[in-house]
Amino acid sequence: MPLSTDLFDYTLPPNLIAQTPATRRDDSRLMVVNRNSRTVSHHIFADLPQFLKSGDTLFRNNAAVLPARLHAQRPTGGTVECLLLRPDPAHGDNTWWCLIRPGKKLPVGATFAHGDDFTGTVLAKDSEGAGLIRFTTPHGSITAVANRLGDVPLPPYIERNGNPADRPRDLERYQTVYADRARQVAVAAPTAGLHFTPELLAALTAQGVAASEITLHVGLGTFKPIMSDTVEEHAIHREIYELPVATQRELFPATRTTAGRRIAVGTTSVRSIEDFLSLHDTPAAHTHLAEAGIFIYPPRIFRGVDALITNFHQPRSTLLCLVSAFLTPGSTDGIAWLREIYADAIAREYRFLSYGDAMLIE
Repeated sequence: MPLSTDLFDYTLPPNLIAQTPATRRDDSRLMVVNRNSRTVSHHIFADLPQFLKSGDTLFRNNAAVLPARLHAQRPTGGTVECLLLRPDPAHGDNTWWCLIRPGKKLPVGATFAHGDDFTGTVLAKDSEGAGLIRFTTPHGSITAVANRLGDVPLPPYIERNGNPADRPRDLERYQTVYADRARQVAVAAPTAGLHFTPELLAALTAQGVAASEITLHVGLGTFKPIMSDTVEEHAIHREIYELPVATQRELFPATRTTAGRRIAVGTTSVRSIEDFLSLHDTPAAHTHLAEAGIFIYPPRIFRGVDALITNFHQPRSTLLCLVSAFLTPGSTDGIAWLREIYADAIAREYRFLSYGDAMLIE
């Protein structure tokens, strides 16, 4: 029987949508859900080492967030907001698919500019309103310009009022401490990783917890709600991911160097792992580069993930579908249980969404 999208709906009080990060990354709260005992306990993220053991491996998304939101002007003087989504090297260097506003006033052939820093020309538009933009940049690539001038592409539920103090804070905190700055391929942060500090990672390493790297190019589709009446009707967004050979080897019992649990840091890591394992039964001889189109919802069985660290997600989102599936693999019972867990989190005033608190499902 199809799953009604209403099953993944709930009322999120606006005051629980975190607008700023915790003062210290690992001061955020941590709800621990034990699937075997079906118990829930409440901690802070700095307590995470209590729940991990030597031999466990964290699979984490090391994609870095590009400050991809650029501001410019049309020749008439009107303002333009341009959000860099993904490069399109087939059309030349410095050519990107972007969200541009106001889109109706920027048809194919239109231009916009930011002083002498860059000029953008609209080459094409797709069916969803994104524009293919060729940038002219006298002083380096458009990514270099974005790093100098761009705003952090915060999700729409985080409000900013133009306070100059917000940009440096968001540049630091809407980024994991283990992000590979040479891989600025995300326009949304893998938010479950935002809670880790260098000190916490060092403590986990000393404890014998390993880390394996994944790079998933997080896109805006992660914020897209399910608009169809049933989950199965929803067209899931697609995201590019990369799994190095060393990471692939840690997914298979015969090639693993550790014997503990495979713990995914975030839903992006889960998508990458499960998509890869749907295609391969053994490690490949090279980095696996593919586009994840997998849609995970109950009653999914998970092949490569034993525990999950995640945040609290939006109503009617594909991420809620994934988490409910993980609570009770092979069953739909996790849907009702997730509703209970979220009701408890709301009653206890956990902070939700990107800058919010975390959950460990073990």
